[in-house]
Amino acid sequence: MPYIYMLLAVISEVIATTSLKAADGFTKAVPSALVVVGYGFAFYFLSITLRTLPVGTAYAIWSGCGIILVAIAGWLIYGQKMDLWGVLGMALIIAGVLILNLMSKTSVH
Repeated sequence: MPYIYMLLAVISEVIATTSLKAADGFTKAVPSALVVVGYGFAFYFLSITLRTLPVGTAYAIWSGCGIILVAIAGWLIYGQKMDLWGVLGMALIIAGVLILNLMSKTSVH
C-alpha cells in the first residue's frame, strides 16, 4: 500500500510542477489552483508513505520519479527538448530509483 500512496504523491507533484509554467507567475487562476492543490495532495500522500518507508528512500523515489515525469511532460506539453547528456542523466536517475527499490534493504518489499 505505501507504493500506491507514493504513486499518488508523484502524480500530484508532476501535475503541480507542470502547471507552474502555465500559471505564469500565479497570474492565471486555473493553473495556479492546480499548483496549490497538486502540491497539497503530493505532500499529504508523501506523508502517508513515510509511515512505512524511510524518509531518505521515500524522498529519493518521489523526487527521482517526479524529475523524469516532469521532463517527459515538458517535452509533450511544452515541446521542450533534451540533449544526450540530459537523457543520460535521466537514465542514471531511473537506475538509482530501481536500485533503491530492487536491491536496497532500506526499501519496503
